[in-house]
Amino acid sequence: MRFTTVLVANRGEIACRVIRTLRKLGLRSVAVYSDADAGARHVREADTAVRLGPADPRSSYLNAQAVLAACRLSGAEAVHPGYGFLSENASFARLLAENGITFIGPGIKALELMGDKIQSKNHVAGYGVPVIPGIAEPGLGDGELSAAAAGVGYPLLIKPSAGGGGKGMHAVTDPADLPAALASARRVAAAAFGDDTLFLERLVSAPRHIEVQVLADTHGNVIHLGERECSLQRRHQKVIEEAPSVLLYAATRERIGAAACEAARSVDYTGAGTVEFLVSGEAPDEFFFMEMNTRLQVEHPVTEMVTGIDLVEWQVRIAAGERLDISQGQVRLEGHAIEARVYAEDPAAGFLPTAGRVEMLREAGGDGIRTDSGLLTGQDVSSSYDPMLAKVIAWGADRQQALRRLDTALAQTVILGIGTNTEYLRLLLADPAVQAGELDTTLIERRLPELAFQHPGMPELAAAALLRLAVLQGRIPGPGGRGEPNPPSAWSRADGWRIGRRHPLAVTVQAAGTTRVVEVLGGPENAEISIDGQPAVRAGIDLDGTGLRLVLDGVVHSMLYAFSRGPGGTPMLWTSRDGYTAAMELPGRREILRAELAAAGRSEGAADPVLRSPMPGTVVTVAAANGDTVEAGQTLLAVEAMKMEHQLSAPVAGRVSITLRPGDLVKAGQVLATVVPPEDPGTTTQGAGDAEL
Repeated sequence: MRFTTVLVANRGEIACRVIRTLRKLGLRSVAVYSDADAGARHVREADTAVRLGPADPRSSYLNAQAVLAACRLSGAEAVHPGYGFLSENASFARLLAENGITFIGPGIKALELMGDKIQSKNHVAGYGVPVIPGIAEPGLGDGELSAAAAGVGYPLLIKPSAGGGGKGMHAVTDPADLPAALASARRVAAAAFGDDTLFLERLVSAPRHIEVQVLADTHGNVIHLGERECSLQRRHQKVIEEAPSVLLYAATRERIGAAACEAARSVDYTGAGTVEFLVSGEAPDEFFFMEMNTRLQVEHPVTEMVTGIDLVEWQVRIAAGERLDISQGQVRLEGHAIEARVYAEDPAAGFLPTAGRVEMLREAGGDGIRTDSGLLTGQDVSSSYDPMLAKVIAWGADRQQALRRLDTALAQTVILGIGTNTEYLRLLLADPAVQAGELDTTLIERRLPELAFQHPGMPELAAAALLRLAVLQGRIPGPGGRGEPNPPSAWSRADGWRIGRRHPLAVTVQAAGTTRVVEVLGGPENAEISIDGQPAVRAGIDLDGTGLRLVLDGVVHSMLYAFSRGPGGTPMLWTSRDGYTAAMELPGRREILRAELAAAGRSEGAADPVLRSPMPGTVVTVAAANGDTVEAGQTLLAVEAMKMEHQLSAPVAGRVSITLRPGDLVKAGQVLATVVPPEDPGTTTQGAGDAEL
């Protein structure tokens, strides 16, 4: 090969995945990292690692000059960009070329043409590739787009020209909503891609998202490796992907594959790339070009598992000048593969991003199972980056076997300490339409209100009470963990609890919006448990490191558990049982008293006038000034976390107290604003940004 050392200009699971193939090829790997990732898994797995800068991606992973300096420092002769960050940045590829460093990706022509959604759409149309009707012209302002919208027709889709991954995309059905949607799309596009150019497309009803994987070498050979079905999406972000698609017949597969190869040839493409199409579920022989992703895709493992071809290996070999030794006729799709993306988010709370420390980690494996992950036990998950933590992929001889294996693998995936979407993924896989392969890009939004998320049951509540008792008796460490002393007032006897057979311990457990009180009489190994005053049952736990056996009325339940701290330092217990993860807050008397005092200051049924941040993030807009009179539901500010923008509204009508500015960092649970209702002008409230009690 032309090079012996490759720098991986990325982080997380994709950096670990690329490093794995580099090791297989006998190439030296160089990781890069931000301050937030100093102890990350990809840093540990690489042969060497170089610091880029602070956590902010603009100062680290998006800093092309810092990556170039890391190449010089480490002696890297080539750069693999992974996906996201600089992976489709033509200026970055040009910078590397000017410094004699190989970019493991396509040429600059392909990056520039296909990286601009407007140009690419107009370009491939000239080569006979069908495109979706819309308005795609560079430099159009919001007024011009609004004027053109009627001609495009509603419902329509706003799309950033420079980006991908669903970021900045907005579906608009009412013309009155268009101005606000355009403003939000421009903000997100500018922040994520450095370019706020937008265009409009007709929104195709009941569409299916089909993409075709292509490989092209520098000797003129272009092949495709079949298609992937990526229709299960939420807010235009893929959630579950599979290969091949159950929708396409052989003739359509051949036609769409040929169109993808033609699109690649039109820009002299080299390396691995993906051409994305919308296919009408009602007319599966019709397809429309959406975009070309000039990089490796997140979902590339499903193609690898049905073809047996290592896409990263071929990216490296092609960049080194090797000729493809696979012809189109030699490509065979064997069996079926399905991938689920594990995100740091809370589906039951509107998919708000989550962050925190991974207190326990167990990843799935076995026959037909692959887990691509960048996680480690003890790792801090930051809100500075994309919320994807890992990918769980299952292969089967047919689709049903792949679905069963994936569900089992997700049940075996245990991540305690931060909220994830694994339960949601399993509910989605069990949906009858998903099982039947009747998919479209709106299915998740339609089904979400019907999903019934599990709540902590008797085993979880009993385990919480018995574990708290074990902590109070000094048998196991509490939320401090890892040898650290527990803060004196968190779970100590100073809370006022009395332990003994004559005076039961009362444990308050808050989870899923409910509060339960569990009374324990006895010791952790042999106790009587009563929940919310119900008749007592016999219970006991047998502890084994991070696992426990709970005997509840003679029935044995095996669990994994870990402690952490929630917003404001409240102790939290995480449990995993039979594939279900529960997150339970265990407030002491001080936390309970504080909540009761806050509620006492409001009339029954009244909304809390204090607006708190539901997650850690960055304030991107502030729509009200301190002292303004606002209406209930009026947008006050927007907070961005993990590349998603969240609008926060006034909980009640009244005069607002707000001192935050765009760019301010906020913590989960932090007071953002306080609204004083007009009927209670004398109420004293805590100002935005002040410390909590």
